[in-house]
Amino acid sequence: MKTLIILNDAPYGSERAYNGLRLANSLAKQDGADITLFLIGDAVGCAKSGQKVPTGYYNVQTMLAAAAKRGARVGVCGSCIDARGIGEADLVEGTHRSSMDELTTWTVEADKVISF
Repeated sequence: MKTLIILNDAPYGSERAYNGLRLANSLAKQDGADITLFLIGDAVGCAKSGQKVPTGYYNVQTMLAAAAKRGARVGVCGSCIDARGIGEADLVEGTHRSSMDELTTWTVEADKVISF
């Protein structure tokens, strides 16, 4: 089953991105899972490499990288990273600069779309 998860919120401050990534990683462990993540708006901060969080606090960068290593495709809205001064070289390994056109394709192809 193809599942598209769209993250909208900043990586920290609320737990929406955290919970979306928890779900993505859990789904990615399932046999036959086809997981796609799209980060848009403030959620593009999730894909910024070099995050340093206090000991014992969750790290969204680590969670995102784990999802990518489990086979999830991760697109990061290009116009959103441009607006926030994040370059492609700043993105977490396993993610890529994406676009509304790619999100449109992924949405049409998905069996389920979940938005956080």
